[in-house]
Amino acid sequence: MTATAAVRTAAVTNPPHLRPRRKAGIRSEEDGKTTYRPMDNFGFLKVAAAVPHVRVGDCDFNTERIAAMAEEAAQRGVEIVAFPELAVTAYTCADLLLLPALLDAADEALARLVKATRKLPLVIIAGAPLRHGSTLYNCAVVFTQGRVLGVVPKTYIPDYTEFYENRWFASGAGISEETISVAEQSADFGADLTFGINGTEFGVEICEDLWTAIPPSSHLALNGAKVIFNLSASPESVGKHAYLRQLVAQQSARTLAGYVYCSAGFGESSTDLVFAGNGIVAENGRILRESGRFRLEEQLVVADIDIQRLEFERRRNTSFRMHEGAAENTVIEMEVPEGLRAAALDRDIDPMPFVPQDEAHRSERCEEIFQIQSHGLAKRLVHTRCEKAVIGISGGLDSTLALLVTVRTFDKLGLDRAGIIGITMPGFGTTDRTYNNALELMRGLGVTIREIPIRDACSQHFSDIGLDPEDRSAAYENSQARERTQILMDVANMEGGLVVGTGDLSELALGWATYNGDQMSMYGVNASVPKTLVRHLVQWVADTESDMAARATLLDVIDTPVSPELLPADKEGKIAQKTEDLVGPYELHDFFLYNFIRAGYGPAKILFLAEQAFHGSYDRATILKWLTVFFRRFFSQQFKRSAMPDGPKVGSAALSPRGDWRMPSDASAAVWLKELETLKYLK
Repeated sequence: MTATAAVRTAAVTNPPHLRPRRKAGIRSEEDGKTTYRPMDNFGFLKVAAAVPHVRVGDCDFNTERIAAMAEEAAQRGVEIVAFPELAVTAYTCADLLLLPALLDAADEALARLVKATRKLPLVIIAGAPLRHGSTLYNCAVVFTQGRVLGVVPKTYIPDYTEFYENRWFASGAGISEETISVAEQSADFGADLTFGINGTEFGVEICEDLWTAIPPSSHLALNGAKVIFNLSASPESVGKHAYLRQLVAQQSARTLAGYVYCSAGFGESSTDLVFAGNGIVAENGRILRESGRFRLEEQLVVADIDIQRLEFERRRNTSFRMHEGAAENTVIEMEVPEGLRAAALDRDIDPMPFVPQDEAHRSERCEEIFQIQSHGLAKRLVHTRCEKAVIGISGGLDSTLALLVTVRTFDKLGLDRAGIIGITMPGFGTTDRTYNNALELMRGLGVTIREIPIRDACSQHFSDIGLDPEDRSAAYENSQARERTQILMDVANMEGGLVVGTGDLSELALGWATYNGDQMSMYGVNASVPKTLVRHLVQWVADTESDMAARATLLDVIDTPVSPELLPADKEGKIAQKTEDLVGPYELHDFFLYNFIRAGYGPAKILFLAEQAFHGSYDRATILKWLTVFFRRFFSQQFKRSAMPDGPKVGSAALSPRGDWRMPSDASAAVWLKELETLKYLK
């Protein structure tokens, strides 16, 4: 049974003029900087991890630096800023932490800090040693606008190697629904506290809590916290930082949350320990921002966490939902006014979300995808007892990738490449460039080559159905695609082979395929590979696996404009029908596709992000035009995806009706198109 969380409200009221509506950032065309127009905030929460200067035992100095950095954070539009563990006193005070003089000084300095920051429109989380009764706790104090909202004690107290915190502190495990005297106020005290700021819930844990088998943040996330702040003072040792980054990223992934890790820096280094100043902001397994290590100066690591995306991930993850709200916790809700100064988006927006930017990572990804594709095809060939494969080779990117995958598969199975029957089927729109590339590619890879022109068969078909050959309608184009598919299927029947499909994920999303034509095959190896990634996969093969003859052909294929070549070439014999002129740039459509089906965003947020990602390449009107095309086609073409053949899933975004995407063929796009229509009138 799911327990209902107890709620305590700590509302912070302000005059209406101090609570302006949240504004969303859109890059201006004039200066390239982010400016803002009234809309919603698209679900972003701006957070910061601060690494201040500290002096061991000097509470006045330390709280002055916290106040100064909190002011800086407010100027940057930060909504929640975290400071390191025991930042008020410094972590390395050792037995000084037992002395009343230091503890009294910490209490007084903390009270002054709370008052000094009362006009700042943000939440501050700072570490301090606090007495509760006769016991001392290592605590995180959460406060805003002169009000202490709650205090979270550290749960796991390390007492090994260089750590001996049990000498001073007690564990906060089991403390719940208590109150503590802090900064001349009374505040909620407990390890289970979560805080709600303007509708977003967050939780706090301290240093060692993260390094345990079941961190408190796991429970906090299941009880509603979408962002976790960790106040830490973790000394450096060789190899530890790499593990820490993995730990932060992994915990953010496990909890489907944002994770803000803040650790002490240069000033904390004392006696035998060195502190490097680690500030890390992660979201669902990905590090968004991090500080430089071993810096002498103060650092403020700012990032925007996408709360809307996290909510979407939690809705779709049934395993996470099973344990939500499994235990009672106290939620402290607050309202914090938005800062009056517009703030830029502190987040990198990748224009090519399917393609890793780092070359080494991209190469690793290409190898893995190639393995998945070939492994899946190998299983299908073994299961059907086929030792032959039939592929239509156009000289374009998709058929080239499908052929490369098939060659890899035959090599893996120890089959003769001659069993791969590549068929080029020149038609009315075939150019010399693509025709020759198709032949050269097949020769270079050592597969069986067949040439079956389709012009005469299509002309006869036009005559049979009464279509004027000058009528360049859908029937003119689609009949060619269906003729080619019929040839492939019939040859496969003759040879006892398997037709390997060439269509990619981007074409499936847009429905840019002929139903019962190139939409159909016996196994579609590219079905989960978007067009932007197809190009990089072919490039990767050219760079790593092919001989010089095949490499030259592959490079020319990469440079060839994407086209179905169903309309006659121009007067110079060049491709006249360019896909991206008709349906829009694939880099835009792949960006739209990822953010729609993988992140769950609506048109307004996708437009907002696209303007950031493609600034300088596409203006707002162009993005909006193709975004409208995307949604119209995505919904109207679902019937083709509902009947798509099997194909290997290679990434987290896929459209198989048996896998990731289940959508009625007759679903209406009205909700999305209505929002798009509204966006046309917002500047």
